[in-house]
Amino acid sequence: MKIMIVGLGSMGKRRLRLCRTIVDELGGSYEFAGVDSRADRQAEVELKFGCKTYSSLDDAIARFAPDAAFVCTSPLSHASIIKTLLTAGISVFTEINLVADGYEENVALADEKGITLFLSSTQLYRRELVYITSKARSAQCPLRYRYHVGQYLPDWHPWEKYTDFFLGDSRTNGIREILAIELPWLEKAFSKAKGYTSVFNKVTKLTTTYPDCLLLTLEHENGTVGQLMIDVVSRKAVRDFEVVGEDLYIHWGGTPASLVEHNTVSHKDIAVETYQDVVNDPRYAENIIENAYVDEIKAFFKVLSGKNNVTRHTFTDDKRILELIDSIEGRN
Repeated sequence: MKIMIVGLGSMGKRRLRLCRTIVDELGGSYEFAGVDSRADRQAEVELKFGCKTYSSLDDAIARFAPDAAFVCTSPLSHASIIKTLLTAGISVFTEINLVADGYEENVALADEKGITLFLSSTQLYRRELVYITSKARSAQCPLRYRYHVGQYLPDWHPWEKYTDFFLGDSRTNGIREILAIELPWLEKAFSKAKGYTSVFNKVTKLTTTYPDCLLLTLEHENGTVGQLMIDVVSRKAVRDFEVVGEDLYIHWGGTPASLVEHNTVSHKDIAVETYQDVVNDPRYAENIIENAYVDEIKAFFKVLSGKNNVTRHTFTDDKRILELIDSIEGRN
């Protein structure tokens, strides 16, 4: 199978590296290639991974003839790239899009071609969150939660200026990305959001054109209420979650080792082990682990091979999530 990575920035290189680590487990023969308009990225990937690269998507499709592609470019470019790939009969794994441009057209095109269109939602593959979701969905008592996710925007990609990549754009800003990452699993755990109140403002001197701190109270259809603080302000990278109910207490500090459930009989906190081995990329915050990315890639390959036809987050799901974020941001 021929696999192409479109966009050889940090995420594209991560996807390529992780794909190569699991091919033996997947079985079969795999060949990889990359596409990027930047010559320096092409040279780096060719040297580091020993695979062919192209500067043009059309050229790569014609000469490499991939079976599937990972779209890892900036979100505003996704729709047209996905359409080009699907039109050529190439199955697609796309990173989160942050805007719903081309959703209906591309879903219809994938259906017409009978090929896979797979949307990333990495948090749904984090085993700590799978555990929390299971506990929340089976709880026999009303629940409330609080969740803080934040990291200072210049620290997200310290190797480049925050104004030079998509998080600096108001349409694909950092607050929006965090919401798009976290809301899918929160809705899986606590049911769909049906209402909210919010305070959205700017508290830094960053030269962004969007508010950088959101305080959000979210009401779910099953009666659960959660309070979220989402920001690109915190000088320490933070994921801190707590869910409480008469018969349930769970705390998660954003890493596998920090997941704790309180035993209501012994009144002791019990560590919950979800991974035997945890893999981190030292360039990123410790609460970003590689394991979930690997599990997500494996899920995509299972869909490609016909071993599984269920995706955890569809384009229909995502369109609704993006409409909610639009409302929170005051875009509709």
